[in-house]
Amino acid sequence: MLGIGLYGSNGHQIHHQLQDSAEAEIVAHAMLDETAREAVRTLAPGAIEHASLASLLDDPRVELVSLCSPIRAQQAEEAIACLRSGRHVYAEKPCALDERDLDRILAASRASGRVFREMSGTIYAQPYWRIREIVRSGVLGDIVQVYAQKSYPNHAGRPGDEAIDGGLLLQVGIHAVRYITQCTGLAALDVRAEETQTGLTGRGDLRSAVVVTMSLAGGALATATVNYASQRGFGHWGHEELRIWGNLGFVEATDSGTRTRLVIGENDLGPLTDLAPAPQELSVLLDRILRETPEPVAEDEECQATRTVLRAKAGARLVTCR
Repeated sequence: MLGIGLYGSNGHQIHHQLQDSAEAEIVAHAMLDETAREAVRTLAPGAIEHASLASLLDDPRVELVSLCSPIRAQQAEEAIACLRSGRHVYAEKPCALDERDLDRILAASRASGRVFREMSGTIYAQPYWRIREIVRSGVLGDIVQVYAQKSYPNHAGRPGDEAIDGGLLLQVGIHAVRYITQCTGLAALDVRAEETQTGLTGRGDLRSAVVVTMSLAGGALATATVNYASQRGFGHWGHEELRIWGNLGFVEATDSGTRTRLVIGENDLGPLTDLAPAPQELSVLLDRILRETPEPVAEDEECQATRTVLRAKAGARLVTCR
């Protein structure tokens, strides 16, 4: 059994995913909020609670650290510390707030011989896994243009300090960019972003919307629309859309993936079928660590999406009221 240490609750901590695992168990935790702490006490009563990450890393039973750092701006240094201590790392997105720190994390992973993985369940869900298969089959022909949207409701708990969660572009926009790059298999070559705070007052750094435009390998163009303007009445917490146009056809998923369509030339093939369960991301990670099984989304491909949003943020233009 692989020993898991949980650190922080700022994000999607993995304790519930380990409830019935035959390959990994929670052996330690630190800095969890009270809800997560109570859940871990039930799921893993033998897990030791530590006062800090440093103390957790002194626990010899911990082999992998699941990082949901309380302050996202500190997560890169914490990931590096875990890797240098000989632990594998599974880190909430964004794993870093600038590209230099992303490269430092990857260098620490290579130097230590330990696996680093950013939490990236975006592509490991239907219908997006099926869209990835369709695009890569070549049936759409050459990809010409891609549009992706990721939207959530705004609420009072969203931090006004981007250092806490990475901000709209990095912690929400990463989903839209993953739809684009991981469904098409095309790397982003040039990226630009515009942000706005329209509709928000007194919320610090919080952005209300972002538009990201990019060129892709092969000459395709892509746009990602990201905002905190979805409404609870929509019926889904996240509001996602994805459309991929090729020169021979197009595929789309709308209404948070509940409606899909594939059109090839003159043939409207209707909703996507054969939506078999996609790989489960945590299982993929455990397979890599325990059995050295290659991941279906390789590290370079996953980090390319992260690198894209970091570059977009570094050059983002804030649009102000005139």
